[in-house]
Amino acid sequence: MPYNYDDQNIFAKILRGEIPNDTVLETEHTLAFNDIQPQAPVHVLVIPKGPYVCHDHFALNASDAEIADFTRAVGKICQMNSIQPGEGGEGYRTIANAGSDGVQEVPHFHMHILGGRPLGRMLSK
Repeated sequence: MPYNYDDQNIFAKILRGEIPNDTVLETEHTLAFNDIQPQAPVHVLVIPKGPYVCHDHFALNASDAEIADFTRAVGKICQMNSIQPGEGGEGYRTIANAGSDGVQEVPHFHMHILGGRPLGRMLSK
């Protein structure tokens, strides 16, 4: 299946500076910002700067530098928000939706980092 990246999606517009965001961290290959409709005290969206539709697209096609940068950014955000279990935090959840069955709303790979309170079960069935 080809990955058809829509360069008019909201995250592409954020990356181009057309839409403002509440930046938490920016690196060479990654941008992280607070979600505008947070579902937990910590709710940060982490996106690669490259045109990747979903996590598998990113994992299969991104450069090693992009993948390492993104992964390190996720770790840094958890550290910045003191949500790392074993490091004084009580834990967190990462979510990356893909495609219609995964209820992906924006066709640009993004990871949600949620924490700061007990999050409950993710799926009931």
